[in-house]
Amino acid sequence: DVQLQASGGGLVQAGGSLRLSCAASGFTFDDYAIGWFRQAPGKEREGVSCISSSDGSIYYADSVKGRFTISSDNAKNTVYLQMNSLKPEDTAVYYCASRPGGALASKASYNYWGQGTLVTVSS
Repeated sequence: DVQLQASGGGLVQAGGSLRLSCAASGFTFDDYAIGWFRQAPGKEREGVSCISSSDGSIYYADSVKGRFTISSDNAKNTVYLQMNSLKPEDTAVYYCASRPGGALASKASYNYWGQGTLVTVSS
């Protein structure tokens, strides 16, 4: 079975940092991309960042460029999202998802989803 386990969320003050992890299993990690998405209350789920072990492509949403860094440890089948300079507007449930091939921003192209981890940034 394909499993994606997101972790690392929590409560942090504005300007602080968190590192999210997405541990993947049940598929050939090297052939897939892992994306991070977030959903704030009352808003649609949006793409944050994604990385592909298949072709090395990386995507960042404009709202997180320069603050978030995505990385992949293929030996551990895990993708990390380092989030620095956090803002209250980054508050959301963060989900990781996987798709075969390259990194894409569209959530519709991802076919497996993890359960989400809550990030709360206080002002």
